[in-house]
Amino acid sequence: MKPGLLALLLALGFLLIGAHPQADPLTSAARRSAQKWVLTWSDEFDGPNGAAPDPTKWVVESGGNGWGNEELEYYTTRRKNVRQEDGNLVIQAEKEEFTGSDGVHRTYTSARLKTQGRFAQKYGRFEARIRIPYGQGVWPAFWMLGDDFSTVDWPACGEIDVMENMGAEKSTIHGTIHGPGYFSEKSIGSRFTLANGRFGDGFHIFAVEWEPREIRFYVDDQLYATRTPADLPKGAPWVFDHSFFLILNLAIGGNFPGSPDDSSVFPQRMLVDYVRVYSASGSN
Repeated sequence: MKPGLLALLLALGFLLIGAHPQADPLTSAARRSAQKWVLTWSDEFDGPNGAAPDPTKWVVESGGNGWGNEELEYYTTRRKNVRQEDGNLVIQAEKEEFTGSDGVHRTYTSARLKTQGRFAQKYGRFEARIRIPYGQGVWPAFWMLGDDFSTVDWPACGEIDVMENMGAEKSTIHGTIHGPGYFSEKSIGSRFTLANGRFGDGFHIFAVEWEPREIRFYVDDQLYATRTPADLPKGAPWVFDHSFFLILNLAIGGNFPGSPDDSSVFPQRMLVDYVRVYSASGSN
């Protein structure tokens, strides 16, 4: 090949390479996901500052009975603990003396919301953009329960923890499934740890993509765990084949994170930019 022609071809090659944008940072699985899902339900939390969560979408729970985990907070419906503010849902935990109408006394308050009776879905992509707090004894979570919870109870209803954080682990979150034979300390979970920084430094997208006989866990569209019936203990049932409802809460203390200590600072705030649920295109 003549030197001049070779130089021309090399120059054209460099131009073509330079014309292409940088590689998409999303994984190929995430790109497929973005093309696959159709929005079916969402809350963008764009209500007026100080407004309660939309009552057509959320039930705000109350009580201080430990919630099955020996938690230390009393969940209230007060705007002090739960409100919309600047385009976010704010769940705020306070260290304070509080006695509920049931006579239960606690030294922490916080909030817990669920879509039970308002919305539930079988399969799809379930995601939320959240800035979580951190500190010993702080336990933020975005999770799901089977909508037959009130009839078959837990763990037969199934549980999918899209994200929960043991507050002292500032850079690590957990994604977990629970069911008969694989719950509590026998649950099936995985960790995701940031390469740099803390989750509390900014917002992150936590998601699961749930299809028949497969649940995939993501942080910021990075796949970090996949669960199938093959992961279950021998003879344990796969209970993820019916509709689930959503839960957002900020617990204090309990079996998972342990109690706050002298290093724990209050108030603590969990900020939720949005919650979005998608169905597979063509499934409706």
